[in-house]
Amino acid sequence: MAPRENSHEPSGTPVPVETGFATLATLRVGTKAFVEKDGEKRKAEILHMRSRRGKPSFYVHYEDFNKRLDEWIDADRIDLSREVEWPAPEKPEKKKSAPSQKNQAPSKSDQKNLKRSRSKAEREASGTPDSTSVNLPGKAQRPSKAAGKENKEILVTSELPDGSTPKLEDDDIDMVDVQDAAAAAKSLPNEVYSREDEIEKLRTSGSMTQNQTEISRVRNLDKIQMGKFEIEPWYFSPYPTEFVDSDMVYICEFCLGYYGDVTPFERHRSKCTLLHPPGNEIYRDDYVSFFEIDGRRQRTWCRNLCLLSKLFLDHKTLYYDVDPFLFYCMATRDEHGCHFVGYFSKEKESAEGYNVACILTLPQYQRRGFGKLLIDFSYLLSKREGKLGSPEKPLSDLGLLGYRAYWQEMIVDILVDGRVEANIEDVGAALAMTTNDVLHTLQNLNMLRYSGKGHCIVLTDAVLEQRERQKEKEKKKGKRSIEPDKLIWKPPIFSAASRTWNW
Repeated sequence: MAPRENSHEPSGTPVPVETGFATLATLRVGTKAFVEKDGEKRKAEILHMRSRRGKPSFYVHYEDFNKRLDEWIDADRIDLSREVEWPAPEKPEKKKSAPSQKNQAPSKSDQKNLKRSRSKAEREASGTPDSTSVNLPGKAQRPSKAAGKENKEILVTSELPDGSTPKLEDDDIDMVDVQDAAAAAKSLPNEVYSREDEIEKLRTSGSMTQNQTEISRVRNLDKIQMGKFEIEPWYFSPYPTEFVDSDMVYICEFCLGYYGDVTPFERHRSKCTLLHPPGNEIYRDDYVSFFEIDGRRQRTWCRNLCLLSKLFLDHKTLYYDVDPFLFYCMATRDEHGCHFVGYFSKEKESAEGYNVACILTLPQYQRRGFGKLLIDFSYLLSKREGKLGSPEKPLSDLGLLGYRAYWQEMIVDILVDGRVEANIEDVGAALAMTTNDVLHTLQNLNMLRYSGKGHCIVLTDAVLEQRERQKEKEKKKGKRSIEPDKLIWKPPIFSAASRTWNW
């Protein structure tokens, strides 16, 4: 084996990487080898190993690719004719030396003062759930208002000198996004935000998570069948462990019940009478319907929905305690019933004013405009409530793309039409968007100009040309939108008990 240098310590000193030839018997977790994927050999890291039906299989993560492309592979896809990179040995723990006279432990009085000064921060920290935990009823303490967010997705924005990523709060993410957008606008004054470039960046940006335990979680289901579709999951979801050995997990597209074998599934389908999501239909047009489901009244269905959505959302942590949430589910209709397409959830009482906690379009319905309809419907509800809405941040990668495209389209259209005065507050009020989201979008499009007296909004030629190109595409594909007059809904009012966790 020969050491090779391909990484660096924080000080800049190269770290030797041990390489050599391997056999199937010597492969272990953490080893990086070349794996065949789509007719090419790509470097991948082995995250997990198992023996299934007497044959070894390996769960791998491809370097420079998003985590959703991680997969189980057979041994014959690993190229053992090339050298592999062995995982670095664990560093021995340093022995703690006795405190010197200069660095003595603080006295009891100092400890009390330190504890008192940090009590607020500790209280806030204690209310934040770990991103890898599963909330089981009766086995966890009641969280504070800052806890229990349905969708905690971490967006990597920078790295510390030691290679780790700092954890940012929601407000920090907002400021970083705004500052980054402003810097990009100044450096590219004549260029428009490119959706294609952003998609390519997200495709090759690797896993979005900064929690090493979450990175190592292995996708546990190979395939699911839902209605007439067979789908390959993207991420881990805590379905029963016996489903791990199933080649196919069958999910009822109406009640979202799950089965590891086709026989009990067919027996269930012969008895299941549900033909639509179990809630009130609050919107219907000739294309889609929306149903409002209370997590407290339909716990089983909403828990099944959360398990299903976790297969396609990396950092969704809520599976069981759905009482404080409302679920707005979109479905298409035919002679067989209402087929579930996607949903968004929102807290019954959000201290931060979020109008969306979690949003998802199922993979079989993506790239067909349903995501935009979900976003548009969430803002329609905010308008009815007389509030300014914003999605819970940080957003997932695909969620960020969808919201950016929606914000850009709506803001440019309202400015071109001249429906409001060209200032941030009026634009936000007309569209039920927060000032931060409007400001972020304008800066991202390089549409803000600053002077001594303040700032003004400028519609650049590049933005107008891009919007015209987008309209041409919409004419060819056919554009659908939400019709506000078909919404039959009043903002619900809940008692204190229905807004809290069922613990």
